[in-house]
Amino acid sequence: MSSPGLSRRLGLGDAVVIGLGAMIGAGVFAAFAPAAQAAGSGLLIGLGIAAVVAFGNATSTAQLAAVHPTSGGVYAYGRAELGPWWGFLAGWGFVIGKTASCAAMALTFAAYVAPPGWERPLAALAAVTLGAVNLLGITRTAQVARILVTIVLVILALVAVAGFSAPPSALGWSAGPLAAGPLGILQAGGILFFAFAGYARIATLGEEVRDPERTIPRAIVLAFSGALLVYALIGVVALGVLGSDALAASSAPLIDVVRAAGWDAAAPAVRIGAAAASLGALLALIAGVGRTSFAMAREGDLPRILATVDARWRVPRNAEITVIAVVVVIVALGDVRGAIGFSSFGVLLYYLVANIAAFRQTGDARRYPRILQIVGAAGCVALVVTLPWPAVPVGVGVLLAGLGYRMLRLRRQRA
Repeated sequence: MSSPGLSRRLGLGDAVVIGLGAMIGAGVFAAFAPAAQAAGSGLLIGLGIAAVVAFGNATSTAQLAAVHPTSGGVYAYGRAELGPWWGFLAGWGFVIGKTASCAAMALTFAAYVAPPGWERPLAALAAVTLGAVNLLGITRTAQVARILVTIVLVILALVAVAGFSAPPSALGWSAGPLAAGPLGILQAGGILFFAFAGYARIATLGEEVRDPERTIPRAIVLAFSGALLVYALIGVVALGVLGSDALAASSAPLIDVVRAAGWDAAAPAVRIGAAAASLGALLALIAGVGRTSFAMAREGDLPRILATVDARWRVPRNAEITVIAVVVVIVALGDVRGAIGFSSFGVLLYYLVANIAAFRQTGDARRYPRILQIVGAAGCVALVVTLPWPAVPVGVGVLLAGLGYRMLRLRRQRA
């Protein structure tokens, strides 16, 4: 008996909220400190570079989504526009990269709220709990995401007000934004790119959005624009209040911002906001990785058992349970910075395929000038080669393992 299909239940607001939930949690509470370690006060230039590259990628994704309203995002677009191997390259990069992102968000959540020594168990519990929410249906995912995003935006507004009331740090700009050199700035851009990649979650929901040809492109641009505004504001505040050295050394930079402003009573609220942001990102990430794994399994690029759709809740049950199990393993063994770097490698590969696929589109399918696809593709290549060194060789190794798996599967089919 064939498995039931997914159900179109999401509107424009739901899609935007899921995208914002994926992006805002990732960057504001996890990426600024390692970006400051790489670039110092040049992290704002890195943020600008990441935003330009991400905008090129976002418009490419939106253009493709309007023509291919199906689950799987760039995995499906790459297969349709470039061929199965290109699609597999994008899908595998997304699955491995965003599974690492899930672990990074779970660990970030635990870093803000867990008692010492309990970070990993609590991170694993968060992954299992939000995985269970996703298994109850995509509308439950959107409802919880809306609550979490609202909490986060209120708390970030509080941080911004506190930051602008604080005396500026004399160390914020003392070394100059170019002191880390081009390599440091590009490394920061690669790390901060991790923060913008949440709009991919919208594209992976192509079979669960109403009127996807119109809704998905609009939702991608709206979510990206909102996240960029938030990142720019909080980046300026954090760097201006703490200075680049203190920001780089901080494990909870936004709490340090409110304390530097003399708003110590707001620190618990910031912890709540950090927890909500991380959980919102984790919720959207699990949904996105599950849908891409589902799409790949449906085509035979992952074990077909992952293509099972729950008859009651209309979610890719087996794919999401597998994602949750892998995230728990990574949480037990990994760390936040390593997970962010590895995630950026996989996601930059994913968007490189998106830009190439969108560049080939012609006629009525074109929505944006080709220069945006060229900028996006060139930016992906430039950022991936400047990621922290463990991320690149490990990423290449996992990528080759996936390609080897597909090659063996095809040989067995022919035999």
